[in-house]
Amino acid sequence: MRRNDYYIPVSGEEKAADFGNTKDGGVSQYSKYDSIPLNSLKSDEAASGPKQGPTFQDGQRRVDYVLTYHVQKPQSVCRKTSRFADYHILRSLRRSLSMMRSGDTPPSKEDPEIAAHKHRLDYHEDDKRFRQTEFEDNLREMGLELEKDEGNKIPGIGFLKIHAPWNVLCREAEFMKLKLPTKKVYEVKQGSNVVERINLFIHKVTAPLHPKVEPNRPQNVKHLSHPFSREKQHLFDLSDRESFFDSKTRASIVYEVLKRTRCTKAKYTMGITSLLGNGVYTAAYPLHDGDVDGMGAEANDRKILYEEWASYSVFYKYQPIGLIRKYFGEKIGLYFAWLGVYTQMLIPAAIVGVIVFLYGCATVDNDIPSMEICDPRNNITMCPLCDRACSYWKLKTACGTARASHLFDNPATVFFSIFMALWATMFMEHWKRRQMRLNYIWDLTGFEEEEDHHRAEYEIQVMQKTLKKQDMYPKDKKVKLTCTDRAPAYMMGLFLMLFMIGVTFAVVFGVILYRISIKAALHMSSNPTARSNIRATVKGTAAVINLVIIIIMDEVYGAVARWLTVLEVPKTDKSFEERLIIKTFVLKFANAFSPIVYLAFFRGRMVGRPGDYVYVIGSYRMEECAHAGCLMELCIQLCITMLGKQLIQNNLFEIGIPKIKKLIRRRKSEMDSQQQEDYNMTLQRHEKDHFLGPFVGLSPEYMEMIIQFGMVTLFVASFPLAPLFALLNNIIEIRLDAKKFVTEVRRPIAARAKDIGIWYNLLRGLSKVAVIVNAFVISFTSDFIPRLVYQYMYSPDGSMHGFVNHTLSYFNVSDFKPGTAPLQPMHLGYEVQICRYKDYRETLWSNTPYDLSKEFWAILACRLAFVIVFQNVVMLMSDFVDWLIPDIPKDISLQIHKEKILMVELFMKEEEGKKLLRDNHTNQSPFQPRSRPASHTPSNC
Repeated sequence: MRRNDYYIPVSGEEKAADFGNTKDGGVSQYSKYDSIPLNSLKSDEAASGPKQGPTFQDGQRRVDYVLTYHVQKPQSVCRKTSRFADYHILRSLRRSLSMMRSGDTPPSKEDPEIAAHKHRLDYHEDDKRFRQTEFEDNLREMGLELEKDEGNKIPGIGFLKIHAPWNVLCREAEFMKLKLPTKKVYEVKQGSNVVERINLFIHKVTAPLHPKVEPNRPQNVKHLSHPFSREKQHLFDLSDRESFFDSKTRASIVYEVLKRTRCTKAKYTMGITSLLGNGVYTAAYPLHDGDVDGMGAEANDRKILYEEWASYSVFYKYQPIGLIRKYFGEKIGLYFAWLGVYTQMLIPAAIVGVIVFLYGCATVDNDIPSMEICDPRNNITMCPLCDRACSYWKLKTACGTARASHLFDNPATVFFSIFMALWATMFMEHWKRRQMRLNYIWDLTGFEEEEDHHRAEYEIQVMQKTLKKQDMYPKDKKVKLTCTDRAPAYMMGLFLMLFMIGVTFAVVFGVILYRISIKAALHMSSNPTARSNIRATVKGTAAVINLVIIIIMDEVYGAVARWLTVLEVPKTDKSFEERLIIKTFVLKFANAFSPIVYLAFFRGRMVGRPGDYVYVIGSYRMEECAHAGCLMELCIQLCITMLGKQLIQNNLFEIGIPKIKKLIRRRKSEMDSQQQEDYNMTLQRHEKDHFLGPFVGLSPEYMEMIIQFGMVTLFVASFPLAPLFALLNNIIEIRLDAKKFVTEVRRPIAARAKDIGIWYNLLRGLSKVAVIVNAFVISFTSDFIPRLVYQYMYSPDGSMHGFVNHTLSYFNVSDFKPGTAPLQPMHLGYEVQICRYKDYRETLWSNTPYDLSKEFWAILACRLAFVIVFQNVVMLMSDFVDWLIPDIPKDISLQIHKEKILMVELFMKEEEGKKLLRDNHTNQSPFQPRSRPASHTPSNC
């Protein structure tokens, strides 16, 4: 049976399989539950003693999943329904629906409009009840056991508790091809004796860093795993059925049943996702294992995770990845494993970045260009920075900016860019090896993702298309949505994506106009303090404005991306997630990096020169870079954006919003803290989990880390402290996410996965783009290339003396256009006839004054040559590292090969045993009549 087919009802024989208690000639008691209350439905599991975790009211059957729904009837008549009661409700609902459709409604004495309004509401609720009843009947036919709880602790909310008995677990585990440990164990080799000793020594040294949930030394024995099969149950250790399928696996099995079980009589209902979308059920979630705090909290996996993982006091310890996977599943386990590897790899990057920064601090006093700018003896008069409002100024006033720029623009920056490119490659290779090791440990080596279920929205669109064009298609032809059907959505998506990116560019342009206008306004200010801190004020406020806009637009872009993806009606959940990720990444990446790209590559490039400036929107003159270049402003923008997004958008929102919601709920309940605590003590597990937030997926967590990875790698040449800030943020982020998963959201469905999916491709793409971006930043944004060219081509003594004068051109103030000359030409106390500006242009006394000089073209050629050489050398080194490090660790490759051999041997022995039994049976069968005891023969024969 394919996974997307309808489920067929389970026969009585299959229901009775693996059960010890059967009635009426071997037919399971569940085949007669029409007249038996739900609470009395028990299996042989009930006789095995009390169960761990939340259970039904009988205290035996554990709750594997919970559905919630609205309860319309008064609390006084709320009671647990039986199968018999559900049957009569279903009949009455069908009768009422048929009456409504045929128009045989009883006459009403009320106002017709009011009666019609009430009729529509009643029909809507009855329709929900009809779908709910049919869905629950189908779940019972699938073998699941249900129990309803419509108590009075949470008014208006009913709970449907679901339990999967042993036969259902075995059947679904076989369908899902779950790989489970067999009785066969084998020894795991860690390599040679030297390698084993080294690993043992490392584990002893790092013992304080290991959480108290796993052994501090490698496991030497591993169970051989095999996909579960009911025919081969003897291969598995079934002595303790309760623990054979853990709570995570049981919940995922029930969820698979809920997704596949359909309401065929209720139109447009494709499973639990459709029922949730239509409001038939309000929530669906598995239960947490238990409480995490309190004196009476019993030991459970959730409590251990809270103490050894979700606490800030253990920030220095490794993550218990094995327990995370056991409790939340492989997909979430891989996310935290990837985040841990990324954070560990940031440690050497942060150390090298700090060393580069300290090198800049140590050499700032020896930097000759900065010394020349700060030397008061160099009486260099600079041209105005804006029209009319700005006047002439002295170059020595830019001393602070020049010295600060040297901290991030020095020869060590080139080395750090090469290092970070190789670091990104090492990180990707390290993660691939770590991922393969986890796949082996978690028995995912042979796992292949099966075809996903169709989304409810897709099924609805297909059904509507079939109804509209049923005459055009033969009955046996399968109808599906084609590119033609999705063409309007694709065109809408493309147009809106381009429009939103245009909005991002417009926002960047608006901030540019803000900087230009505020700079002119501050120059005209009569406040000396404001005039003395113009550059710092403009840079700081503009960066903060950019940050606020980025945070706001991030939320807008996320909503737009989801809306566009819904319009496309993807076929499966995996397709939906991938399309949503691509759209969200494009929009958020453009939103976060557009201001940074402008500062790095466009600001100061299209300015013009004094007397011939470039203007936008009338009289707004394009921005110029400071004399030391735009690298300092790029560093400020990166610093504020990175810190702001991490502190405000990521951490503060994740901490603050849940606390605000909790405070609002407490205010609405009108209880003080003690009353609230007493009230929580009376709630059962499914009721406590109802108040937790829903799990929204891993995409937001991955997305913020991908944007951070881009900030760490793309412009690291201008901000060597980025890895340090990312490291500090991730140390907090891991514990923050852990606490959120353990205490603040409902337990997610355990999803199987062998890799991080499309996120790896995005990371690899960013690491490749980072090489090119850093090459351009070093070549065009910093002064690294002009300094090298001057030192080896134009310096008379091979030193940097005279570099500042070499980069300045001359301008005759009489060549100002009318209306652009300074209003206060005597601001410096003397009349200025010639001013200087940063550019490579011909001198006033040449035949072609103000034209680009040959030095400009020589430096441009060197810039382009550096980009080509840097890019090819670094990518060649990265590819060499990629080739040098194998994707699969050697010991893991040997163990996988060993597992295959052991599996073949296991099945060969099993076949030999079967053959031997058949031979013995064949040899004994001819002699069986002769060996029959004489006492079995009737005495009268």
